[in-house]
Amino acid sequence: MTLACAAALLFAPAACNRRRDSGAVVVSAIGGAPAAADARRGPIDLPSRLLIDSTAQGLVRFDAAGQIEPGLAERWIVIDDGMSYIFRLREATWSDGGRITADQIVAMLKRQIVPASRNPLAPFLSAVDEIVVMTPQVIEVRLSRPRPDLLKLFAQPELALLRLRPPGGSGPFRIAQPGAAPLLRPVYDLNRADPEDQLEMQPERDVRLIGERAARAIARFAHRDSDLVSGGSFADWPLLATADIAPAAIRVDPAVGLFGLAIVSRTGFLAEAANRAAISQAIDRSALTAAIAPNWEAADRILAEPLDSAGLPQVPSWTLLNQDERRAGARLRVATWREQAQSGPIAMRIALPAGSGATILYAHVAAALLRIGILPERVAIDAPADLRLIDLVAPYDSARWYLANACIVCSAQAQAALDAARAAPTLAERSQRIAAADAALNEDVPFIPLARPLRWSLVATRLQQWQPNSRAWHPLNRLRPDTK
Repeated sequence: MTLACAAALLFAPAACNRRRDSGAVVVSAIGGAPAAADARRGPIDLPSRLLIDSTAQGLVRFDAAGQIEPGLAERWIVIDDGMSYIFRLREATWSDGGRITADQIVAMLKRQIVPASRNPLAPFLSAVDEIVVMTPQVIEVRLSRPRPDLLKLFAQPELALLRLRPPGGSGPFRIAQPGAAPLLRPVYDLNRADPEDQLEMQPERDVRLIGERAARAIARFAHRDSDLVSGGSFADWPLLATADIAPAAIRVDPAVGLFGLAIVSRTGFLAEAANRAAISQAIDRSALTAAIAPNWEAADRILAEPLDSAGLPQVPSWTLLNQDERRAGARLRVATWREQAQSGPIAMRIALPAGSGATILYAHVAAALLRIGILPERVAIDAPADLRLIDLVAPYDSARWYLANACIVCSAQAQAALDAARAAPTLAERSQRIAAADAALNEDVPFIPLARPLRWSLVATRLQQWQPNSRAWHPLNRLRPDTK
């Protein structure tokens, strides 16, 4: 112990345990090594999403509270009853200093949203009819159908404008030191009124981004070698009990989205909707969520609220029964089907990710299945399966997003209802069709809701601008008050 620290203990015992507000902010994002991957080639993990969001803006972006703020567009208007979005671009440069033009932005956006793209957001941008350059500073996005949540989609990292040759974006950071844990430094902003201040080197504005598995990230934070752990999920939550972390540092997002088991095989027992419903009603959701994390909200329906649906969320008929009655009904259904089909034991493969939270979840689901006469088997998340876990935070607030992601394998009627909702020409008709699609999925039972997504972070006190939000998204340029 240093003399300074020993002296400090006489007056403030906790002083030596505080993290100093100096040097770069160190962020551990749970996942692999961060890379500026191209979202058009498929989904990307959290460290890479954070790197893209930090080095390449879209037209708009999310702020610390999950609200829309300007990106490459300094302002915008919506006209023609939501059928046209007009963006005025700000002055900005690529990482090599070249000026960003409206023509470049339009060309990139068109490549990102084409149906052939593997960009996971492309299916939800089918209403974009045309993107055109109006003037060197103005572009227009024309829609074939109104989409009030379009800006929330444009704010996602998957729609950031990232140039691949030469690589780079427009900021708000540049990569000052490349590597497996890149150092990010704020970009000189041509639009700010204090250019001299921006030229001053301030290490506290830099961010070191590390991609690593949850156990290492938690240990790093516990040893005060990082300031933020981002991207925690249900699978990793039990690890927090093994580390000496102040409860105030553990922050949980009010995340919205889907968490449950998708029916990915419709053969044998799972070919009938009543049998799929039997599995759903056999699971004690409250016991399952309580075993993993306190106050984790259970769910028994796809939609927690109507959102843009014209009807109330559809609720399975078995929700009126208590857990014993649900289990007894499910057991009778299994026994009846086996007798009618002259079937032997029913086996059920459940695809789950790795992690102690996933092991606890499997134990509860497996116990529920065994009680009604089904033999469970745990398999890897990407292995052939009968049930597969879906754990997604909603990128925007449309009931159709929930229904489409719950419909991994649906009946023809349910899929037709979803397609009709997507093609609705007006918001009023879209709301009606979404309600019809919700009813169709409730009858078809392609998805077993279990809870709302669990997302948590570990946050040091120096990150005063960090805020919990429903997107569970925390931009690296919105962690400290002095980070612009």
